[in-house]
Amino acid sequence: MPHLLGNQTDAFSLATRAAPTMAEEEVAAPTEKVIRIQTVFINLLDSYSSGNIGKFLSNCVVGASLEEITEEEEEEEENKSAMPEASSTKLKEGTFQIVGTLSTPETPQPDFAVETYRAISREDLLMHLLECDVIIYNITENPQQVEEAIWAVSALNEEINHFEKRKVFILVSTVMTWARSKPLDPDDSEVPFTEEDYRRRKHHPNFLDHINAEKLVLKCGKNVKKFATYVVAAGLQYGMEGGILHTFFKMAWLGEVPALPVFGDGTNVVPAIHVLDLAGVIQNIIDHVPKLHYLVAVDESIHTLEDFVKCISRSTGPGKVQKVPRENAFLTKDLTQECIDHLLVNLRMEALFVKENFNIRWVAQAGFVENINSVLKEYKQSRRLLPIKICILGPPAVGKSSIGEALSKHYKLHHIKLRDVVSEAIAKLEAIVTPKDVGEGEEEDEEEEEEENVEDAQELLDGIKESMDQNAGRLEDQYIIRFIKEKLKSMPCRNQGYILDGFPKTYDQAKELFNQEDEEEEEEELRGKMLPFDKLIIPEFVCSLDASDEFLKERVINLPESIVAGTHYNQDQFLRALSNYRAINTEDETVLNYFDELEIHPIHIDVERLKDAQNRLGIKLLIKEIGEPRNYGLTDEEKAEEERRAAEERLAREAMEEAEREHKEAMETAEKIARWEEWNKRLEEVKREEREFLEAQSLPLRNYLMTYVMPTLMQGLNECCKIRPDDPVDFLAEYLFKNNPEML
Repeated sequence: MPHLLGNQTDAFSLATRAAPTMAEEEVAAPTEKVIRIQTVFINLLDSYSSGNIGKFLSNCVVGASLEEITEEEEEEEENKSAMPEASSTKLKEGTFQIVGTLSTPETPQPDFAVETYRAISREDLLMHLLECDVIIYNITENPQQVEEAIWAVSALNEEINHFEKRKVFILVSTVMTWARSKPLDPDDSEVPFTEEDYRRRKHHPNFLDHINAEKLVLKCGKNVKKFATYVVAAGLQYGMEGGILHTFFKMAWLGEVPALPVFGDGTNVVPAIHVLDLAGVIQNIIDHVPKLHYLVAVDESIHTLEDFVKCISRSTGPGKVQKVPRENAFLTKDLTQECIDHLLVNLRMEALFVKENFNIRWVAQAGFVENINSVLKEYKQSRRLLPIKICILGPPAVGKSSIGEALSKHYKLHHIKLRDVVSEAIAKLEAIVTPKDVGEGEEEDEEEEEEENVEDAQELLDGIKESMDQNAGRLEDQYIIRFIKEKLKSMPCRNQGYILDGFPKTYDQAKELFNQEDEEEEEEELRGKMLPFDKLIIPEFVCSLDASDEFLKERVINLPESIVAGTHYNQDQFLRALSNYRAINTEDETVLNYFDELEIHPIHIDVERLKDAQNRLGIKLLIKEIGEPRNYGLTDEEKAEEERRAAEERLAREAMEEAEREHKEAMETAEKIARWEEWNKRLEEVKREEREFLEAQSLPLRNYLMTYVMPTLMQGLNECCKIRPDDPVDFLAEYLFKNNPEML
């Protein structure tokens, strides 16, 4: 547990001793390896900035930045930066022990953290802080953390007399506390601010709490031997999976806008730093414990807002930017007020002390623009924004387009069909050669936009028309392959991926389409005894659909007329296309053989065996083989639509269940009434039968009484009335006995 580690001494020895021989005992004593352990507290480990800083420090050996970086170590770090996921899983011996808070109780503990605290009281939090060697409070992302940082440094300062050893407190603040600083030289606005000018800084109106926190932290660090406090003014943070620039990355990657917006004129200089370089600055502060207590953490670039946005647009977006009023920034829902303030700041800063005194393994020392390729690579890897490239092949009418359409919707990929690509390319060429009228309200950036040669476009159009005239309306392979290759290399296909529908059809077409144009890389591939191919556009998955000719003919015959109209599914064209497909795929060099040679083994699906007219089973098989989507997921509108659809389905299901329940209750009630009526009916029948039975049983007795008893009884009653005896009953009994017909 980290609080136990904090109570230990600053260093302890680990000695691995084997049983020494006599010679070893005479030569040297066993060596000991000393490992220093330091526990580092960081607030909100589940946030972008603090999370990356904590992950970085968890891989840093305590005291490593005190040593000069060798060339071998630099190469090793470059290799690690190329594989960030692999390097983060293995922790070195003697690294910083990371503990910290989390924003919500539901957030899982990060892998790099030893211990995390969720929703605890200030008293408990103070106890944990006292057990740590280094306390880092990051207030660059969550303004609500400023108040907690002020409390933490004040509470620790009150306990300074109880410290067993020195503690280091680092406040990671922002350069926005310098935003309104007056220029050092009124005649030269390009003179940058450095750490030495921190007393002259003027804060942005929205960052008053931040500068107050900075002042308090510096004030609490007077007793350096017991409590060393530092403030790091960080520039706009970028890199890894997030940061303020994430909004522009997402906008560019999705490709839903023709140009990325630049708020204002875009000439404002925005100080910035890669989040891992910021973590490197913090590592050096912990190891060096410098005398200077206010440090600036920015890279060496002097990039404007337009530089940032233009670089993102060219690297992964439409390639264009559009200047819009500053007020439009507030219309972008992903940008908070704090983000907008950072983007619109105009400030030149230089991290002079960091550059001259620290040993940092820089990730992007030269800045964002110069390192855009590596920044973009780590961003896509961190967010799993990897393109899915699929090629679907098979005979006509086997279901390539329907399956491709379903996959394009599921994975949000671009469905590339030969006819659409050719039409789009010809339309684009015609638009180039057509004279354009520029409106008054339109802005053009000639430096940004690629110049299009009208003569070349016209020449290509003439060649296309000539080719179609000579081939009865069909286009030659060289033009088709050119257009398809341009489409596959377009930024949307490079970002999200594509589904190539029914092309290439032959081995030669595949070889020409995916051939590597770079001669040097081609030679390397040849040395590897593999066909040269363009890794940028080669498909990751190849799906081969197939079915018998009889099945395909039957499917085409049963197609509705609305679907067949205007397609090649009429009898003559379909049979000719099917015959050509079978002839091409009986040769030794087929398009599937091409992919096999590249070790991209096709996924074979027998459509006929699935017996599914809608190809739903085939789609499910491919989704299972391809895996999960690799994109940003559902948009807010799509989530709302999904929630609305789910709510409607739930209500419909509940209504159906209620109707079924009511129907069931009605049926049960009707059955109960029917059973009750049947029971009553049967009861009346039983009573009637009992009455009839009793009457039948009593009839002989009644006849006997009427024949033999009643006449004598009547006579006895008459005599009784005449005589009027004292005991009529005895008299009547005696009379009946004497006058019994059977006794006479």
